[in-house]
Amino acid sequence: MTTMIQTTNLTKRYGELVALNNLNLAIEQGDCFGFIGPNGAGKTTTIKILATLLKPTSGQAQIDGLTIGYQNRKIRPLIGYVPDFMGAYEDMVVTEYLEFFAATYGIHGSARRKVVGDVLELTDLGYKATAEVNSLSRGMQQRLSIARVLLHDPKVLLMDEPASGLDPRARIEIRELLKELKRMGKTILISSHILPELAEICNVVGIIERGQLLFSGSVAQALRKARVGHTLHVAVEARSADAAALLQKVPGVVKLQLVEETTIAGLGRPTMHITYEDAPGRSHADLPSVLINNGFRVLKFDEEPVNLETAFMRLTKGLVQ
Repeated sequence: MTTMIQTTNLTKRYGELVALNNLNLAIEQGDCFGFIGPNGAGKTTTIKILATLLKPTSGQAQIDGLTIGYQNRKIRPLIGYVPDFMGAYEDMVVTEYLEFFAATYGIHGSARRKVVGDVLELTDLGYKATAEVNSLSRGMQQRLSIARVLLHDPKVLLMDEPASGLDPRARIEIRELLKELKRMGKTILISSHILPELAEICNVVGIIERGQLLFSGSVAQALRKARVGHTLHVAVEARSADAAALLQKVPGVVKLQLVEETTIAGLGRPTMHITYEDAPGRSHADLPSVLINNGFRVLKFDEEPVNLETAFMRLTKGLVQ
């Protein structure tokens, strides 16, 4: 498999501030890589270096085997960079805007008209072809920004918070567009703070904090690494306090809290929130049997899933530059 994006000990300093500290990434062809980190973690710095807009202080970055800083002219036709906010040229209508950028890529005549029509269809902006750019909603402007970088059919898309500031409908539309681009075989690096959407789109994620990469791998690997025991929600039909006292003595139960929860019918029901750690010879799956064998009727036994937000919170320390 071809490695499309690779960084080796990539470092960027601004005086005493270290924005990137020996970053090592490897993103394969066709990957959708979710870049996760708090504000100031180094995500935008990384993307701008990969987009040939910033020079690294040390280390190396490559796109499709070409080295940034030495082969930029060859790299730029291979990449499409989508910043978090759209640029200028807002006095143009949508087709003029796209035709202008197509011309900068050397696309002319009927070929230009065709490619502009194609990207408008792909981004579902055909009905806005004659609208002024500055009349578009934030979500439509983001789709137009993506349409712009697709004109020259790049292999690699670098997207810096493309869903930032969008309403729920616009985020869904951007998400579906990204899924289509992934199906087309594009290699995508996308930074975002909307973690559930990254989990749905991306097959690989990287977690960065204070310029250092804390984790890089599949979403499933991130979830496994972040899992610390099992968080269980358990309810019994009656005598909840007795059930809680029983389970607190069971090996593996690290923490137990009895919480009054409201059911759909509006009734209160005590629920045990349990932290359990498996070990050889015992499992959290044994708890219902313990309750039943002691005369309790189990109404609820749910395990709280570990999602990408949980993984992010457990793998980072909340530090910023």
